[in-house]
Amino acid sequence: MNDLLDVHMHTLASGHAYNTIREMLFAGKKHGLQLVGISDHAPAMPGSTHKFYFENMRIFNRQVYGAEAGLEVMMGAELNILNETGKVDLEEKALKSLDYAIASLHSQCIQPGSKLENTTAVISAMANPYVKIIGHPDNPTYPVDFDALAKAAKENHVLLECNNSSYRSHGSRAGSRETAQVMLAACKRYGTHIIMGSDAHIDLDVGNHTGSLEVLAQADFPEELVINTSPEKFKTWLRE
Repeated sequence: MNDLLDVHMHTLASGHAYNTIREMLFAGKKHGLQLVGISDHAPAMPGSTHKFYFENMRIFNRQVYGAEAGLEVMMGAELNILNETGKVDLEEKALKSLDYAIASLHSQCIQPGSKLENTTAVISAMANPYVKIIGHPDNPTYPVDFDALAKAAKENHVLLECNNSSYRSHGSRAGSRETAQVMLAACKRYGTHIIMGSDAHIDLDVGNHTGSLEVLAQADFPEELVINTSPEKFKTWLRE
């Protein structure tokens, strides 16, 4: 499978990552990627940056930085889902400056609820037109109804993520490999697209989808439902 893009990664602006934007871009080029997306944590994450960082994203010249690094560049954000209504921690002024947004459940920003409550929160976030990806939806800390999630993702034209960081043996989301199989089975049933993301917090992890590829292989997941095979496929997804 061609693996040509990674749009889930964090820079110094996230507060607990270790590299600059330029360093992450050049790491992506070294890894053989054709498109890199920066998605720093939105303000509700402790230690992250102010909303002005995202509102000011309109000044970031994607073409200049892309030409410098020899790949395409996009600027996004990883939003925090804050409650069961799907509220996120950036308003439209900031969201309009982004190329895409990931929405995720993080324990620093929302406590785990029941399966129904967690599912409702994620599906409600999908209704936000700026949300294009749900980050690490297979996190066992937040049990969800994967059939409902996969169906809603297809209806709302939202990608579900296979988050490589979740599948590490020493990672903070233990058990995600097993729940990923349940999620991917539901995605196969409904024809729901997925995206692999490194969730890199350091340049060495940019483009690393080793665990995600293992999970997809175990699920015998169809390549045509994986968005990472072509930058144009991802850009078309965003336009649609």
